[in-house]
Amino acid sequence: MAIYVMLTKLTGEGRKTIKDRPERIKEVSKEVEGMGVKILSQYCVLGPYDFVNIVDAPDNKTISRVAVELGARGTLETMTLAAMTLDDFIANLRK
Repeated sequence: MAIYVMLTKLTGEGRKTIKDRPERIKEVSKEVEGMGVKILSQYCVLGPYDFVNIVDAPDNKTISRVAVELGARGTLETMTLAAMTLDDFIANLRK
């Protein structure tokens, strides 16, 4: 499994959806987990993005499918970054 940081920005339609149905956020989280991605933590943030999600996915193919599926709905845009722990980063430098 690999760690990814998924930054999410709501569209106008997405903002309307969660204003009318705030529980939709947790429903989407369950859908993401149904696609094979484990959500490790989620944060609502201020700034250019609305949410930061730390997720664990089997591979790039899986997380790409999630990003495309969510983005195709028209309610949000994502930026997904592969991540690693500091210890893993240091270990890779020593190889």
